Amino acid sequence: MPPDPAKGTNFIATTLATPLSSSEAALRPLTFADFAGQPKTVERLKVMVGAARRRGEALNHILLSGPPGLGKTTLAFILGHELGRNVRVTSGPVVEKAGDLAGLLTNLEEGDLLFIDEIHRIPKTVEEYLYSAMEDFRLDIMIDQGPNARSVRLSIPRFTLVGATTRSGLLTAPLRSRFTLHTRLDYYDHATLEGIVCRSCGLLKVEIDSGGAQEIASRARGTPRIANNLVNFVRDFAQEKANGRITRPVAAAALELLEIDAAGLDEMDKRILRLIAEHHRGGPVGLGTIAVAVGEEADTLEEVHEPFLIQEGYLQRTPQGRVLTAKGYLAIGLKPLAGGDQQSLL
Repeated sequence: MPPDPAKGTNFIATTLATPLSSSEAALRPLTFADFAGQPKTVERLKVMVGAARRRGEALNHILLSGPPGLGKTTLAFILGHELGRNVRVTSGPVVEKAGDLAGLLTNLEEGDLLFIDEIHRIPKTVEEYLYSAMEDFRLDIMIDQGPNARSVRLSIPRFTLVGATTRSGLLTAPLRSRFTLHTRLDYYDHATLEGIVCRSCGLLKVEIDSGGAQEIASRARGTPRIANNLVNFVRDFAQEKANGRITRPVAAAALELLEIDAAGLDEMDKRILRLIAEHHRGGPVGLGTIAVAVGEEADTLEEVHEPFLIQEGYLQRTPQGRVLTAKGYLAIGLKPLAGGDQQSLL
């Protein structure tokens, strides 16, 4: 049976293999009206949902891409809630063999949504089974090996695959082409994040003024997930140090305790910038060298730290490597090299 939208946050908890905590579920919007930001993506999804409702058909397949924490999972749940359908959740690395995929698909009901996070990490041998499942809603599974091998065709209900990826370039062309809609989520502006912070505080029953909301939003790196994480920590800090009310000074003090500065730079960001400035004279320097020096995986630096540093103008990516900008020098309290940043010397 489709979930009842009136159940509120229970809808999310019951569709996950691992239920969300009550506070986490409460902060997740369940309707397009409650979802802030990403106007182009939301408008595209509204069109598809409205048309699917009118025709009484399953939603077409959707691919959501963009950096972590911008709302890809939340949008998948909103789609299920708006359509009154179940959302089954898994991730690319978990689906290791064709049998895993067959188990997921055969347990779906007509019109259900299957959400695959980090879909680019699905093994290629499994990905090929998705092609016929997405197009023809059937699976051809090989059973046994050698002379006893035989193919079994499984019919599956018409479902909607919602894929999420932080690295859409790693998706193969055949898989990407099978999605009706490919839409990218971008970082949020401060005004939108401020609204998200106020909404989260309201749901958590925390008193916050406009200055406190602005302070948290300005340090959230354009990412709602980070903003909500900061709200939870600042709430704890305010309850211990400021009678539970979040003001600008209280928020600033809490975030300084986390070593997140006014620009949203954390300790690892500054380590990266300082390494390039002090050890490599501003660059260029390769990502692998940076990763070894700071003791972090190169993929983590590329997916988590670099996008923000590049977008905000602290770092530049060149064919020769990463280069520190004048703004990057100032962020760590150093003067740029004479004659401008290193990019001008390339």
